[in-house]
Amino acid sequence: MMKELLSQDGVFVRAGASGKKQVLGILAKLAAKTFALDSALVLRYLLEREALGSTGVGGGVAIPHARVPNLDTVKGFFVRFDTPIAFAAVDDVPVDLFFVLLAPVDSGVEHLKALAQVSRCLRSPKMRERLRLAPDADACRVILYNSDQAKPL
Repeated sequence: MMKELLSQDGVFVRAGASGKKQVLGILAKLAAKTFALDSALVLRYLLEREALGSTGVGGGVAIPHARVPNLDTVKGFFVRFDTPIAFAAVDDVPVDLFFVLLAPVDSGVEHLKALAQVSRCLRSPKMRERLRLAPDADACRVILYNSDQAKPL
């Protein structure tokens, strides 16, 4: 369920960034703040994962994810940027919706289930539109929390 992945203070609306590396740096700092992690360590793992292939999944969405030490469960947070950023997504569309997933180093199935859940949620054009039109982070949180009740496509 989305409520289990997304903490109450894990939704952010921010101005744009100049590029992919700056975005990942911002995401690492937000992860550090939200989950009491080392931002440099989170950035390192996000960059390592991104080097394997872009986590930009299309439709203006990216799901950066990594396994990091000092976590006991899969955790996530959502960031909407006001200005889309070139992120080398599969469809080359700039990204403005980011759902970051961080998992324990030894996680397996839980990490994959979380990725699948987030991907299903953000695959919906209606869901992406609602998130983009939401006036603030609180509204985005409500939309994401209620996505669990949405009918499958």
